[in-house]
Amino acid sequence: MAAASSSDSDSGRAESSEASSKWLDAHYDPMANIHTFSACLQLADLHGDGEYKLVVGDLGPGGQQPRLKVLKGPTVLSESPLPALPAAAATFLMEQHEPRTPALALASGPCVYVYKNLRPYFKFSLPQLPPNPLEQDLWNQAKEDRIDPLTLKEMLEGIREKAEVPLSVQSLRFLQLELSEMEAFVNQHKSKSIRRQTVITTMTTLKKNLADEDAVSCLVLGTENKELLVLDPEAFTVLAKDAVTSLCFGRYGREDHTLIMTTRGGGLIIKILKRTAVFVEGGGEAGPPPAQAMKLNMPRKTRLYVDQTLREREAGTAMHRSFQADLYLLRLRAARAYAQALESSLSPVSATAREPLKLHAVVQGLGPTFKLTLHLQNTSTARPILGLLVCFLYNEGLYALPRAFFKVPLLVPGLSYPLETFVESLSDKGISDIIKVCCRLVLVGEVSVSECGQGPRVAARIGWVSAQ
Repeated sequence: MAAASSSDSDSGRAESSEASSKWLDAHYDPMANIHTFSACLQLADLHGDGEYKLVVGDLGPGGQQPRLKVLKGPTVLSESPLPALPAAAATFLMEQHEPRTPALALASGPCVYVYKNLRPYFKFSLPQLPPNPLEQDLWNQAKEDRIDPLTLKEMLEGIREKAEVPLSVQSLRFLQLELSEMEAFVNQHKSKSIRRQTVITTMTTLKKNLADEDAVSCLVLGTENKELLVLDPEAFTVLAKDAVTSLCFGRYGREDHTLIMTTRGGGLIIKILKRTAVFVEGGGEAGPPPAQAMKLNMPRKTRLYVDQTLREREAGTAMHRSFQADLYLLRLRAARAYAQALESSLSPVSATAREPLKLHAVVQGLGPTFKLTLHLQNTSTARPILGLLVCFLYNEGLYALPRAFFKVPLLVPGLSYPLETFVESLSDKGISDIIKVCCRLVLVGEVSVSECGQGPRVAARIGWVSAQ
C-alpha cells in the first residue's frame, strides 16, 4: 500500500509539473542522429507555402560526413552531403521575383555555399590576404636552396612569436613536422606561392532596401581576422568591408535599425539603416530590369492549337515512332560518313603518334587568281619536326602556280605555320579540279578551286595517306 501510494504521488507530481510548464512536449527522439550547434540551425519557409521547415547543418558523427538536413515535424524530408563542415547557416531572399522562396547560405571555412530549392546555386570565396613579407622571403630562400630546413623552422618560429601578420597554413603545417619530415615537405612546397586565407566565424543577414519581413537581404560575414563583410545578394560581391572588434545592432535612440561598431584602432562607428538605402557599389539599380518580373499576357488558344493538341494525343505513338526512325536514319548516315572518311583517309589530323601533323587549307579570292594558304601544325607534345617538304600536284591545263614547292622550316609543337602561294585559273568555263598537297612525310591534302559567276566556289578536303 505504501509503494502504491508513493507511485501515485510521483505520478501526480509529474502531471502537476507538466500542467504548470510553459512548454508542450511535441517530440522527443534521443536517437535522431543530429550533431550541430545553434549557428547551424534555421527555420525557413523553403517552398513558399507558409509552412516553415527546420534546416540543419549537420556536422556528422565525430565531425565526419557533414550533411544538409531538412525536417518537417519529426520527419527528415531531404538529406544531402555538404562539401565541408558548416560554421553557420542563414536563410535570405535574393530577389523580388515570384515565387518568393528564400535561399539557404552555409558558411564553411573561407567559403559560403548558397542553395536554391535545396540545390547548389553559388559558391562565394573570401578574398585572399597578403602574406607576411618576411615569411615570403624565407620560402624564396628555401626555393633557391640558400637555407636548410632547420634554419627555416627557427626563423619561422621567430616570426610567429613577434610578427603581427599571422603565418600561412603552409608554414604552420611545416612547424608541426618532425625533423625527418621537414626536408621532403620543403622540396614539395618550396615552389608553391604563399597563400594566407581567413575563415568565416559567424554569419547573419541585413535588409537591403526595406525593413519588411519579405524584403531582399544581404549576407553579413564575420571573419577570423576581425573583418565584417556585406555581400550583395544578386552579384555576391563585397559591398562594404570594416575591420571591427565588436558590433551591435538594434534600436538606438529613436531609430529602430542602427548598427554600432568599434574598430581596431579604438574608433566608434554608428550606422542607421535607411528605408531607401541601396547597397550597390557605384549606385544605381542592380540586377535585371523590373519589366522582367512582369507577367506576360499569353494569347488565347486558337482553334489550330487545339486541333494540333488533339492530333498529338491521338497519334502520339505514331509520331514518336516516326521521329525515332528519322533519328536512327540520321545516326546511320553519320556513321557511314564517318566510316567512309576513315577508309579514304580524309581526316585533317594524323591518327598515329608517329605522324603528329595537322593540315588546314584556306582558299581566298574571287578569281581568276586565288590565294592558297596552308596551315601546318605539329601536334606532338615535345618532339619538333625537321626537314618537311611540301609540293602541289595539279592539272597544268587548268591551273598555274608560281610556287609549287616549299621547304618547311622547323615545326615547333603547338604552333601553326602558314605557307602561302597563288593559284591562277586558266579555264574560262569555270571548270575545277583537285589540287593535291603532298608532303615528304605522310601528309596529303586535296583542295578544289573554281570560279563562277557570283564568286569562287571553294571546297577543301584534307587527308592522310601512307608514305610511298
